[in-house]
Amino acid sequence: MDKLQLEKRTKTFAIWVIRYVARTPGNSVMTVLGRQLLRSATSIGANYREANRAESRKDFAHKIGIVEKEAAETQYWLELCDEATIGSFQERRFLYRECTELLAIFTRVGRTLKQRPNSKFEIRNSKSPS
Repeated sequence: MDKLQLEKRTKTFAIWVIRYVARTPGNSVMTVLGRQLLRSATSIGANYREANRAESRKDFAHKIGIVEKEAAETQYWLELCDEATIGSFQERRFLYRECTELLAIFTRVGRTLKQRPNSKFEIRNSKSPS
């Protein structure tokens, strides 16, 4: 998966979360949870896009760290929605799985950057040609 594909995937994830929150009945609980979920989920793609325009490898690594944190926070808010049974079960499960995959991707990127500080880094997954 190249960086443009991953940018698109993170943007698509943000759109799915926006639609999920928009479809969830409004009440004081969902107002708070929805705002937090929207903030963190949309930050994943925004910060990844910014990372791809980093001025240095160090700047890229720092921004990827932010992306990891936002993905982990999004996962937390989705867990709360799930445990409080807010919204559609199928939609919550789908969003949670996608968030978990994104978190795994960005965690791997961060680890690879730390393990190979002087090498060029390209995002690859098991289905990508080597």
